[in-house]
Amino acid sequence: QVQLVESGGEMVQAGDSLRLSCVVSGGTFSRYTISWFRQAPGKEREYVGTIRGSDGYYADSVKGRFTISRDNAKNTVYLQVNNLKPEDTAVYSCAAGTPITSSYSDYNAYWYWGQGTQVTVSS
Repeated sequence: QVQLVESGGEMVQAGDSLRLSCVVSGGTFSRYTISWFRQAPGKEREYVGTIRGSDGYYADSVKGRFTISRDNAKNTVYLQVNNLKPEDTAVYSCAAGTPITSSYSDYNAYWYWGQGTQVTVSS
């Protein structure tokens, strides 16, 4: 049984930075492509970015501010979020699977999901 557990979300002020973590257990971590999504209240789920191997891919809305990395020894993927804005307020979730490149932003292309961690940014 593969499980994903996110952590690191908190309430911060605009301009602050956070590092979110996604710990994967119960599977072969190095095999998976891991992506981050976020969902703000009243809005649809939004793709944030993907890491496959050591290569990162990002949504245009976060490119330059967000960075995804992975530590295979710790079965953990990180999402570094810098210069946070109030519009970044959302529940951030990670997902694992083996989607093709063109499906990285497709929520339904992943096999496993975490419960999410809340990020709240005040102005």
